[in-house]
Amino acid sequence: MKKTAKLLVLAGISALTFSSCDQAGKSTEGTASTETNAEVSVADLKVAYVLTDSVIARYTYFKEKSAEITQKGKNFESELGSRAKGFEQEVANFQQTAQAMTPNQARAKQDELVKKEQNLVTYRDNIMQELSGDESKLYSDVYDQIQEYLTEYAEANNLEMVLSYTRGGAIWYSNKALDITDIVVEGINKKYDASKVPAPAK
Repeated sequence: MKKTAKLLVLAGISALTFSSCDQAGKSTEGTASTETNAEVSVADLKVAYVLTDSVIARYTYFKEKSAEITQKGKNFESELGSRAKGFEQEVANFQQTAQAMTPNQARAKQDELVKKEQNLVTYRDNIMQELSGDESKLYSDVYDQIQEYLTEYAEANNLEMVLSYTRGGAIWYSNKALDITDIVVEGINKKYDASKVPAPAK
């Protein structure tokens, strides 16, 4: 049971290591085959594209919420490690005192430890599920907000279509003049910052 406790600690800590939020920070910017053409403009062609990963990674809302989830994961990891360490110590104490117990006392203590181990595993699984849910919701919210902003931007600039460029996606070539990534990042961040300013009291 002591070996199980150690494995539980390792499994819990490794399971809480986050990489998905970091993966969003890997921009595809610069990987598209592009060319500069001063005669081409977004307004003329009425089509534009954004580097999706770059917009997400540079979106202030995403960065703030990702940091919150990461910190929440670290707090849970610390709590899980503390609980697992306490359980391991309790198992060690039982192994040292088991010989002084009656068979019924030893059996009762073993049952108690088994139940505590199960509760610890359940706690770890619940943590993983909660953090996974937080991350999924964040991406869903971010995509919704980007889509809403791009709709507003397209309507304001008479664009008929805004394409999403990701490495390995459907777009293999694009003219750099059609890239509105920087404009979108600046605009959506301004919109988010404005949303955090309290409305003036009436």
